[in-house]
Amino acid sequence: MYHEIAEDLIRAIEAGTFHDKLPTEQQLMKQYAVSRNTIRRAIDVVYQRGLLRRVQGSGYFINQTQLENKATLNLSFGVGKKLLAGGILTSKVVTFDRVKAGEIDLASRLRIDAGLDLYRIFRLRYLNAQLYCYEQAYYMRDVIPFLSTDSINSSILDFVRDTYDIEISSSENFISQVSLEPDQAELLHAPVGTLKMMLEQVSYSKNNVPFNFSRTIYDYPGLNFYFHSAHLASN
Repeated sequence: MYHEIAEDLIRAIEAGTFHDKLPTEQQLMKQYAVSRNTIRRAIDVVYQRGLLRRVQGSGYFINQTQLENKATLNLSFGVGKKLLAGGILTSKVVTFDRVKAGEIDLASRLRIDAGLDLYRIFRLRYLNAQLYCYEQAYYMRDVIPFLSTDSINSSILDFVRDTYDIEISSSENFISQVSLEPDQAELLHAPVGTLKMMLEQVSYSKNNVPFNFSRTIYDYPGLNFYFHSAHLASN
């Protein structure tokens, strides 16, 4: 229940329903007809996404800086969530096939047998029709035995959730600066060796089983990376 309330609050914040701060806990308890504990857990989720600032004795204020910067990748939202504050993502599939984990040296990264089958999907992604990133993603076929053509052209993770009831519970993220290799440079229309920011992610399901690995090279002008952190004691 609290996850649903959190997502509803996030949508309301992004839509500008709350201009400066959230309603009080009492008001939210009445609105959603739930307990104080449920509301607090929902607010914690929104807070951890970086959309709120907590002011002792005054409540939760909307993080306007995060919302107003349309070219900010909010890593606090986690994998598969809406990362940018606004905009429509579309895809152009470059590669969609099957490979063995050992062929591409992913067995150790995913802690799986080298002979296991993986789906391999390489996509160019566009934000409002402008080139945004080049994504190289792999999915374990023993966990996800089928991916539709429609899903790889839109949101693969939405398809995985709706078809297999698999939600991402956690991910490992590593950001680095990389030099474009010839195939990457050709797709991104840049000279070989151009430096770009790359995000590597390993996604885990609720039972802590890895099922997806991706490398995403970003090519959007003025893109910022945002991550919200807080002391555990404050949660």
